[in-house]
Amino acid sequence: MTSDLPAGIDPAAIVLNTIRHPVIMVAPDGRIPFANADAEDFFRSSAAMLARDGLERFVPFGSPLLTLVEQVRERRAPFNEYRVDISSPRLGTERIVDLYVAPVPELPGHVVVMFQERSMADKIDRQMTHRGAARSVTGLAAMLAHEIKNPLSGIRGAAQLLETVVSDEDRALTRLITDETDRIVSLVDRMEVFSDERPIDRWPVNIHVVLDHVKALARNGFGKRVRIVEDYDPSLPPVYANRDQLIQVFINLVKNAAEAIGGDPEGEITLSTAFRPGIRLSVPGTQDRVSLPLEFCVHDNGPGVPDDILPILFDPFITTKTNGSGLGLALVAKIVGEHGGVIECDSSARGTTFRVLMPAWREPRAMDDTAEEGSAA
Repeated sequence: MTSDLPAGIDPAAIVLNTIRHPVIMVAPDGRIPFANADAEDFFRSSAAMLARDGLERFVPFGSPLLTLVEQVRERRAPFNEYRVDISSPRLGTERIVDLYVAPVPELPGHVVVMFQERSMADKIDRQMTHRGAARSVTGLAAMLAHEIKNPLSGIRGAAQLLETVVSDEDRALTRLITDETDRIVSLVDRMEVFSDERPIDRWPVNIHVVLDHVKALARNGFGKRVRIVEDYDPSLPPVYANRDQLIQVFINLVKNAAEAIGGDPEGEITLSTAFRPGIRLSVPGTQDRVSLPLEFCVHDNGPGVPDDILPILFDPFITTKTNGSGLGLALVAKIVGEHGGVIECDSSARGTTFRVLMPAWREPRAMDDTAEEGSAA
């Protein structure tokens, strides 16, 4: 392989310094033999000082970063971890980052770490599936159910009585009143879902059966003119979820994708599943980290989501549709969040991808056996 670069120029260093995220390499003894320019700014130290002092001098004692580096080194496999707090007097307050850690095969024991900085508000809103936004509708939904639906039933009943005594010309007006009250009741019913705080009945679910069911519904209805492509990993374990609620999630996502494509004859929706064992998410207020190894994606090749809408896409009443209520994606985020999962959206002019990360179902027998062994001892 030839290169046009002048002698003495390291192309790898150029590329890593071009990446707008802090990137470091950690040696087996904790030293940092390489740090790109953004890493120097992030740690507020020069590359020479980082190499001399080591990683432990720059992060809090017992930091999850140190544990993650050791885990990657031992397992020789990459891991991602979201919402890791590495705040310290040296690095500054509210330093919340996503970590992408991978081994270096050519240098045994060495690990590369990339930091993606996130503010506390950004991570709560986007990585925790916008649960706060969904909860903001709960009180309103409960109030609407009681204060609006009861008067509406009276209005509808009065309109039906009037319909029997008015002229044919006025009967159209009474029917209009009836239709509009039904429409408002339907909207309130949809909002009532947000106030449902009952525990979810969950069991092992084959995600491919769910997606096949959603695909059949789409092909016989809203997606009959859109090509739907499958990209499944057949070896996936079951997802620990409620089947009916998963169907509701993916019907909403596939319907949104079909509407984004519109009448484009080249329109295509891709349903994909994959296993991502390195993805974990911290739970706010605890030291727990939930593993989310199952990734389900709905991708469309439509025009994409406007940049000003993307950050608030899962908030209630946010919609790009002319007649949309803006509750569909908020409900999707609520369902995914209550399952302990995460939903993300990536969008560009080439299309939009909704990515759902969910926990896998684990065989309870293994836990029971461990407990029995402990009690026997």
